[in-house]
Amino acid sequence: MKVASLKKGGEKAMPDKWEFYKDPSSQWRWRRIAPNGRIVGSSSEGYHNQSDCIANAKRNGYKG
Repeated sequence: MKVASLKKGGEKAMPDKWEFYKDPSSQWRWRRIAPNGRIVGSSSEGYHNQSDCIANAKRNGYKG
């Protein structure tokens, strides 16, 4: 799936990167990373199921 947005001047902006991972207590979490490498969003809690984690990310803008 391609996500395209435009910057000034008609240039395409790079999409944010989404990461899904297990934290040290084996809970699923997500983080959203801007093209400049900064974390611009993350889950506020851990999830037992990866599907619940992805559902939460979708409520926060994940399009995957």
